[in-house]
Amino acid sequence: MRVKPVLSLLCLSALVLSAQDVIRLGNLKFAHYGAVSYMKEIAPKYRLKIDERMFAKGIDINPAIVAGEIDASAAALDAAIAGRAVGVPIYVVAGFARGGARIVVGTNSGIKSLKELKGKKVGVARGGAQEVLLLAELAKVGLTWSDKPGKDVLVLYLPFADLNQALMAKNIDAMCQSEPYSSQAINRKFGLELLKPYDTPIGEPIRALVITEKLYKERRDVAQRFLLCFVEATKKFIDEPQTAEKYVREVMFKNQITAEDYQDAIGNSPFSYDITVQHVQITTDLMSKYGVGKMANPPKAGDWVKLDLLTEAKKQHKVK
Repeated sequence: MRVKPVLSLLCLSALVLSAQDVIRLGNLKFAHYGAVSYMKEIAPKYRLKIDERMFAKGIDINPAIVAGEIDASAAALDAAIAGRAVGVPIYVVAGFARGGARIVVGTNSGIKSLKELKGKKVGVARGGAQEVLLLAELAKVGLTWSDKPGKDVLVLYLPFADLNQALMAKNIDAMCQSEPYSSQAINRKFGLELLKPYDTPIGEPIRALVITEKLYKERRDVAQRFLLCFVEATKKFIDEPQTAEKYVREVMFKNQITAEDYQDAIGNSPFSYDITVQHVQITTDLMSKYGVGKMANPPKAGDWVKLDLLTEAKKQHKVK
C-alpha cells in the first residue's frame, strides 16, 4: 500500500528536476568570485541548475561562449570588453566584486616606489584587470614598458598561479597580482605591498557578471531568475561573512588558503552587486589607450551594459 506514495514522490522529484533550466557558468578560482560560485548551491530555489566550469583566466571563457558552451560568466571586466570587441555576443549585467589587486614587490627588492620599477622585471597575467591597472600606474609616473627588452620596465606575462612562484624565486622583481594570491605572497613573507593600484581613472576595478545575448533576449525569464539567484547569493555572503569564508576556503580552495589569506583578500576585494556604464567606458578607453586586448573596434559601453535585470532583482530582494 505504501508503493504509490513513494512512486508519487519519485515522480514529483523527477518533474521538479526536469523543470530546472540549465545555466552553464564560466567562473575563476579567486576568493572574490565566491558568491558567484555559491549560486549553484541555491539555484534550485529559482528553478535553475547551474553547471559551473572553472577557467584559468577570464579571457579564456570567450571562446567557450562563442562555441555555445557557456551561457554566463564571471571575469575581470577587461576580459569581457576584449571579448565584446571581437564580437563575442555578451552583455554585462552586474558587478560582483570591487578591487582585488595589489602591486607586490619582492621582500628584499628594496623597491619603495613605482618609479623604482625602472630597470626591473614586473610580472602580470595578460588580459585581466591587473594588466590595465599596472600599465596605468606605470604611465602615471612616466615609465615605459614592453614585454621585450629596451623600455623602462620589462613586463613578463605569466599565469596567476605562476606569478607567486616567480616572485619567490626572484625571477621577477614585482608583480601586479589578484587576490588571494597577492595576500598569500605578503603573508608568506616573500612579498611586500607596494600599493593598491586604485588611483588611476578606473578607480577600483569592478569584476563583471555577463550573460549571452541569447540568454538575455530569448530566455529572459531564465535570465531574470539567474540575477535573482546572484543577488541572493551575494547578499548572503555580505550579511554572513563566516558563511562566505567557510565556503570559499573549504569548498573552492579545499583549505589551501588560510583564514588570514581569506580575510586579507576579501578586505581588498569586497563582494558587491553594481557596475555602471561609465565605469565600463572608462575601462574600455584605458585599455584602448594602452593596447590591452589589442582592440581594433573598442565597444561602446552603452551598447552592451544591460542593468535592468539587476535592478529588478535588487528590488525583489529589497537590496539598495
